[in-house]
Amino acid sequence: MIPLRRARRLHLKKYREAERLFLAEGKRLLAEATVEPLRVFSEPEQVRRISTLKTPAGPVGVFPYLDVPAGELLGASRTVVLLEGVQDPGNVGTVIRSARAFGAGVALSRGCADLYNPKTVRSTMGSLFHVPVARELDPPEFLRIARESGFRLVAAVPRGGEPPERMPGGRLVVAVGAEGAGLSPEVVCACGLKVSIPSQAPSLNAAVAASVLLYEAYRRVLP
Repeated sequence: MIPLRRARRLHLKKYREAERLFLAEGKRLLAEATVEPLRVFSEPEQVRRISTLKTPAGPVGVFPYLDVPAGELLGASRTVVLLEGVQDPGNVGTVIRSARAFGAGVALSRGCADLYNPKTVRSTMGSLFHVPVARELDPPEFLRIARESGFRLVAAVPRGGEPPERMPGGRLVVAVGAEGAGLSPEVVCACGLKVSIPSQAPSLNAAVAASVLLYEAYRRVLP
């Protein structure tokens, strides 16, 4: 039995990492869970004390970590989106939602928002339980492994790349950087193709760009 005091400490990353446990809050997230929670706090006073929200959203479950090694991610996915340096939890969570919608996996570089930050977990809307995610990766090393595993590598750049419909078929890793900073030169050089999404804006939000490219990859396998 996990006591309330121990669960509350999971608000902080250092305790999450030490115990490899995280919190998921709200009926919808708990209903989406594909693993049994180690404990659920459902009494109003318990929820009030453990919630990270000003207005608590409902029961809070304690779950074991769900992330997988890079090799397992590549073995489970036909398409993978690699996020490099995307620090906004909402963007990371939204990409995980899009990955679920379009049948993809997600790779998170070192420096991305913490997968188990309560804001990230909430923004996945439960998709965290359904999408293979690897985290804390070194992007060039991950891309090397992906290439050796038969994946084609694509880098999303703000301008000067090929249109998204030129992306190759088959197994694919699509690398997307943070808005503004973009991808590192090492990642761009490691990829065999650069693509740019036509847009009248100077740049696109990372989650929007990733979602567009994931859909472009997904529509190729539609009947």
